[in-house]
Amino acid sequence: MLDTLLRAETPEGIELALRPAGVVARVLAYAVDFGIRLVVFLVAVNAMGSFGRLGAALLTLLAFALEWLYPVLFELSLGGATPGKKLLGLRVVMDSGLPVTPAASLTRNLLRAADFLPLLYAGGLLAMLLRADFKRGGDLAAGTLVVHVREVTLHAALPPAPPQAPARPLNAAQQAAVIAWGHRRARLTPARAEELAQLATPAWVPAAEATSAPAEASGRLLSIAHWLLGRRPAPTS
Repeated sequence: MLDTLLRAETPEGIELALRPAGVVARVLAYAVDFGIRLVVFLVAVNAMGSFGRLGAALLTLLAFALEWLYPVLFELSLGGATPGKKLLGLRVVMDSGLPVTPAASLTRNLLRAADFLPLLYAGGLLAMLLRADFKRGGDLAAGTLVVHVREVTLHAALPPAPPQAPARPLNAAQQAAVIAWGHRRARLTPARAEELAQLATPAWVPAAEATSAPAEASGRLLSIAHWLLGRRPAPTS
């Protein structure tokens, strides 16, 4: 419960490690957002005080927008995070790890009314404390998660492998594809990495070796990626 890690696989076969945000981080983020909304509303009260009934009507609309549309607007336009969440390093994503959709954002925020019951978000807090992913009712209905944001390295270092020359010359596009696969391999699920390696195998494996086992295809492709980057086997004495 103190260090929960969830794993999700995108349609492209990339495995994401998601760390759900706990109660303390989410309460602090909500407090920051509440403070921002309160300041905006108080400034508007001072500005609209001399407009009589029109001012009161505009304040009512502003209060509605701040309560219900403020989080939706920021979640859809600021990388899935309100200012409070962004300050705390949090983000709202779908269960799959993909960016939150407009429908999901509306659902999770409108259902804050249910999470508020019976008093002061007691229902939502209880739901988060009882779940390993810290979801409140709105998150369950919308299929969303609030997670800690971490830096993602798109081009990680190649896993170690003995360099090996391809069976035939590769053009520039093929070389770039092999190297890109090698850098992404750490972020791919093993099954997806093997699938891509098998698809690329006919480009350089001689016909006599076309029956190579799947495990050999991934290892062969990684060795060729090292070779294309200029690495060569250590000379033997």
